[in-house]
Amino acid sequence: MTSMELRKEFLDFFESKGHKIVPSSSLLPSDPSVLLTTAGMQQFKEYFIGQKDPQKDFGAKKIATCQKCFRVKDINDVSDASHHTFFEMLGNFSFNDYFKKEAIEFAWEFLTTKLRLDPERLHITIFEGNELVPKDEEAKKIWLEKIGIRQERIKEFGMKDNFWGPVSGAGPCGPGSEIHYDNGQEFSKNKCTIKGCGPNCECGRFVEIWNLVFTEYDKQLARDGEYEYKQLKYKNIDTGMGFERVLAILQNKPSAYETDIFFPIIQQIDKQIAGLYDVNPKPYRIIADHIRGACFLIADGIVPSNLDKGYILRRILRRAIRYGRVLNLSSDFLIPLARKVIEGYKDIYPELGDEQDNIISVIQGEEEKFNKTLEKGLKQFGKLISKISVEQTGNSKIISGEDAFTLYQSYGFPIELTKELAKEEGFEIDEKDFRRALVEHQDISRAGVEKKFGGHGIEGSKIKNDKIIKLHTATHLLHSALRQILGNEIRQMGSNINEERLRFDFSFDRKMSVQEIKQTQDLVNQKISENLEVKKQKMEYKQAIIQGALAFFKEKYPDIVTVYSIGDFSKEICAGPHVEKTGEIGKFKIIKEQSSSAGIRRIKATIE
Repeated sequence: MTSMELRKEFLDFFESKGHKIVPSSSLLPSDPSVLLTTAGMQQFKEYFIGQKDPQKDFGAKKIATCQKCFRVKDINDVSDASHHTFFEMLGNFSFNDYFKKEAIEFAWEFLTTKLRLDPERLHITIFEGNELVPKDEEAKKIWLEKIGIRQERIKEFGMKDNFWGPVSGAGPCGPGSEIHYDNGQEFSKNKCTIKGCGPNCECGRFVEIWNLVFTEYDKQLARDGEYEYKQLKYKNIDTGMGFERVLAILQNKPSAYETDIFFPIIQQIDKQIAGLYDVNPKPYRIIADHIRGACFLIADGIVPSNLDKGYILRRILRRAIRYGRVLNLSSDFLIPLARKVIEGYKDIYPELGDEQDNIISVIQGEEEKFNKTLEKGLKQFGKLISKISVEQTGNSKIISGEDAFTLYQSYGFPIELTKELAKEEGFEIDEKDFRRALVEHQDISRAGVEKKFGGHGIEGSKIKNDKIIKLHTATHLLHSALRQILGNEIRQMGSNINEERLRFDFSFDRKMSVQEIKQTQDLVNQKISENLEVKKQKMEYKQAIIQGALAFFKEKYPDIVTVYSIGDFSKEICAGPHVEKTGEIGKFKIIKEQSSSAGIRRIKATIE
């Protein structure tokens, strides 16, 4: 079965069961508390908690999707048989319609009837329960009595393995029942002989292919600062099938890298160095994974930077470039690979075809930028290793944070890349010292003659007049407007306000167009004309972040912070002061947009 056929089989099956097929959402989530879309349920969060009506918006309470997802927590495992940064998740969802019995029956029917997987190779896990949430006896009973799974093929696990969510620390969540596929002993590392080897054994023989999450709880922060689990008003279903993992099984391949979604990319690499994939597949697989992920991130509007989503993109591109160096590939080897990715996915995800020129341009720019310093940086790293080897004795050899910071600042090495290089040589990095050096550098860069005032530098030791208060409030509107016009990856990098103007620095890798500047200015003035109320609240820092408040200099925030909300348009942690209503601000005008430093733009604006 091809990748195209698998997607179609899944969506057609659930459509036949009364589900509405909904397109994938962007990798840029609407939920500000998470960086990227990491699961199929994220676009439906408000339906799970009853804030929106799926019947009204979709014409159905049962939905199925093939969702684009991106995770970096397993990036060090990329190149093994079952981990990727970008991946597709096949999912079916029920909002107060069917529950555990139907979800389990649908999954079993699809796997054994439609995909014709051997039922004897399917093993089940359920939630074993704890002091906060009881054991999922209901799911176990369904598997035993309705499906006929034998007791010995059902295992119980705790929160880590069989309780899913919430994505952002609080919100809808629930116990999960996972379906694992037994690839056979030949897939296990060192031919595992552990008695009772089964799902979640580290040997790799069993692979999780489908997680059925029974979303029946709402995790919220209690008054004592701990989390509690309350029953949701409505019970929901959220499932996620690993598209790449199932495809490898169906195509009888040892990993997804040999299937029709990855192998064309690997073959493209092999044109330069034929025959090495079977000898050393790791660099091939990392490059193939990262270039695919980069294409999808750029297509959704992300550009390389040193912050948030942009940092993730820069990190995977530079990691791919470094592994290209391991394989002695040409300096511009990523471009033909990107074209291969676009060619393979544009019919399913048209945004890749629409953004092809931009994708190629961004990758080419990052490749050229990093190639200029990569060789010098690797030489510097080699010198460090030699020097430390002479100076330090013992089993543990440490690269100082200062040296790691030099590689980051002078040669563009993400700390994760330096860690990876160090590990290959048997070294460790003093990460705490690196973070200290990074913070010191940021403080020096941002401080200058400015004084920090709630995240916005205000000249002088006190608030001088009402105009400064108005300009201060306008910076909040400007910040939210930029995120809406340019993308949610925009982050405030500095601000300075005096009686004449505001100056606002933000993360962005290119010059704003005349149209974008006008759209931003118009949006700020629109919110001023709406005369929105500015509300002030005190709350725990953790709760503020959960609620989506933007933070600046977050490493310096106390446990209790002040949050200013401007209607539903802006929410930031800030010390104030602000106007009571936006109508007091006056007419907002951008007078200049310019570069501040690499990856940072600066806007100067005033009010009339």
